[in-house]
Amino acid sequence: MGGSRRSGACVKCCLVLFAVASALCVSGPALYWRYKKGFTGISSYPSSSCAPCVCDCPPPISLQKIAPGLINLSITDCGKHDPELNMEMEKQFVDLLTEELKLQEVVAEEHTHHMNATLVDAKRLASQYQKEAEKCNAATETCEEARERAKAALAKEKLRVERIFINNDSIMVISWI
Repeated sequence: MGGSRRSGACVKCCLVLFAVASALCVSGPALYWRYKKGFTGISSYPSSSCAPCVCDCPPPISLQKIAPGLINLSITDCGKHDPELNMEMEKQFVDLLTEELKLQEVVAEEHTHHMNATLVDAKRLASQYQKEAEKCNAATETCEEARERAKAALAKEKLRVERIFINNDSIMVISWI
C-alpha cells in the first residue's frame, strides 16, 4: 500500500514539473524579450541617438506587372469566350446529367426488385399462415365433433348405468322379501 502511494505522488510530481516546463517553453521567449527590453531601457519610441535609415530600394514589383491577366481572372469567366471549351463543358454537363439519370434509374430498379422480392415473401408467408389456420380450423371441428360424440356416448352410458342400478335395486328389494 505504501509503495503505491509513493509512486502515485511521484507521478503527480513529475506531471507538475512537466506542466511547468511546458509553460516555460511556450511563454519563456516572450517573457525573456519583454524583460530584456525593459531592463535595457529601450522604449517604444525611437531614441534620438539613432540615425535615420537611408534606403534606395526599388519599389516592389506588383502582381499586375508579373502576370497582367491574373487580377481579372475569375472562375465564372474562365473559358467563357472560348467556343471549343464551351462545347466541351456543355458536353460534360450533359454527360453528368445523363450519368446521374442512369444512376437514379439503377437505384429505382434495385428498389423495385427489392420491393417485389419482399412482396413475394409476404405472399408466401401469408399462404403458409392461411394453410396453418385451415389446419387449425379443421382440427378444431374434428375435436368439436369428437366432444359431441363423447358427450352423447356419456349420456347413453349414464342412462344404462342408471337402469342397471334401478334393476339391481329392484332385485335386491325382491331378494330381501
